[in-house]
Amino acid sequence: MTKLKDKSWSLPVSLPRWREILHSEQSNPALIRSHEEEIFAYLKFLKAMRRRASVESAMGYLRDLEGQGEPTETTRQALRWFFQAAAQQRSNEPSAPEPRAPLTTPTEPVQIIRVERADQGNWPWEQRMVTVLRARQLQWRTEEAYRHWARRFARWLTGKPVEEADGNDIRGYLEYLAVEGKVSASTQRLALNALIFLVRETLGRDPGDCSGYRLARPTKRIPVALSQRQCQTLFAQLTGMNRLMAQLMYGAGLRLMELLRLRVQDVNFEQGIISVRQGKGGKDRVSVLPESLRVPLLEHRECLQSLFEADRRDALPGVWLPPAVENKIPTAGTQWAWQWFFPSRQLAVDPRSGLRRRHHIQDASLQSAIRKAARAANLSQRVTPHTLRHSFATHLLANGTDIRTVQELLGHADVATTMIYTHVLNRPGLAVRSPLDNL
Repeated sequence: MTKLKDKSWSLPVSLPRWREILHSEQSNPALIRSHEEEIFAYLKFLKAMRRRASVESAMGYLRDLEGQGEPTETTRQALRWFFQAAAQQRSNEPSAPEPRAPLTTPTEPVQIIRVERADQGNWPWEQRMVTVLRARQLQWRTEEAYRHWARRFARWLTGKPVEEADGNDIRGYLEYLAVEGKVSASTQRLALNALIFLVRETLGRDPGDCSGYRLARPTKRIPVALSQRQCQTLFAQLTGMNRLMAQLMYGAGLRLMELLRLRVQDVNFEQGIISVRQGKGGKDRVSVLPESLRVPLLEHRECLQSLFEADRRDALPGVWLPPAVENKIPTAGTQWAWQWFFPSRQLAVDPRSGLRRRHHIQDASLQSAIRKAARAANLSQRVTPHTLRHSFATHLLANGTDIRTVQELLGHADVATTMIYTHVLNRPGLAVRSPLDNL
């Protein structure tokens, strides 16, 4: 085990009022906006990795960006300000030790391999909920969402034990979300599912009739899609692995997490297909492997081989596996075919097992890269990774691809969901000429 030269690198740093301090100290609007975006991206990275803000985690974040070919100077400046502001705040407190703030690369490599305590919840009811969730083998994102809403519900109960919650409490909380929280209809449905699971599955009680609450206003949004020229402009602003991921996401119509969860065996060069395992709704499907990406993807896979061999030499735990696979083939996590196709440069703690292992790239990293690329390309639309999936569907339909084929490629359960992409097509009844053009 390699130890840090200075233990202060790993000390947690807290600056809850950083935005207020930033606006009070800085007068340059562009600098404020840049610092806000970079710090938000770092904090989102920490949340996804379940880590605290520290110089050590900041260095890991910067190395992750560098490994993906991203420029880091703007990020480094924002994080330097963040840690210096935190140091200044602590120095103003009585008997506060002065932390180490500079963001320079430590002289010794940091690669700590240890088993940490798995996340089992903080309260008895949450621990029971975790047990049930994992017994059902639900996705980690589902577990995170259900536990999040259960904790918010527990705080809203204001002193009433969660174990005594009933249908009236659920109804009252859902109405509170609609009226006071002004959440969307989909968010309200997610909260309902989480609370029903909490009461019925975790506590073993009948929640009764939860209907009759005020529904959040449903919203119907037209998906944002880029033109093919805009896609080319966006890709030109990306480099390295981020560019390859963005192109594959557009070329195969993948969701963000479907892209990040690809394994080596899921990219089939011989058949020219991408296999999506456990997509939305737990369904598998097949999509097209873009022919233009065949060579870059093969080169990328060759680079993964050296990282895989290094992990085996260091005797790292294998990558995360679905429970069914892990029970049947316990050693599959150390096999080449099961490795992540887009692995992270840094090790991460598995919140379920507590093992520090190789994970795939975090979603916040690609989201940040695409946001910066869209800004650099001067695109007027709000561009996210999911915009590339919208563009994939829109361009296929515009080129005459059968809508049922597009439905299968996207993994939509209902063709009505796919029909929303026809809003940009030049078809009778949809392409309307403005009366102003006839004057």
